[in-house]
Amino acid sequence: MLKRGDVARQLDCHIETVRYYEGIGLIEPPQRTQSGHRIYGSDDVARLRFVLRLRDLGFPLEDVRALLATVKTGDYACADIAAIAEHQLTEIRRKIEDLRRLEQTLTRMTQQCHRGSTPDCAIIEALS
Repeated sequence: MLKRGDVARQLDCHIETVRYYEGIGLIEPPQRTQSGHRIYGSDDVARLRFVLRLRDLGFPLEDVRALLATVKTGDYACADIAAIAEHQLTEIRRKIEDLRRLEQTLTRMTQQCHRGSTPDCAIIEALS
């Protein structure tokens, strides 16, 4: 059994992250000691690790919640989980393409900048 701070250190996250995920119901409210300290068991830590990994992979909270519910019931097929992961992969690829376009635009803008000492700035003109 671990206190919240110990869980945060073990999972290399902020204590506020643990508090937040508990507050929005992604992890169950933990047991409490007689003195009122929250204590987390290995199942709590495993669930939080799962949540953190999903978030690291960019899964939105709704998908995290859906995956947790699906896994908890045990009523799923691998194909169901793969479909959710493939949807996330599509979203990541879309974001990467958006970032590439942003990079190209900013590159063009900065290449047009003469970097002079006057307020005549190609970047400001492009943004306007």
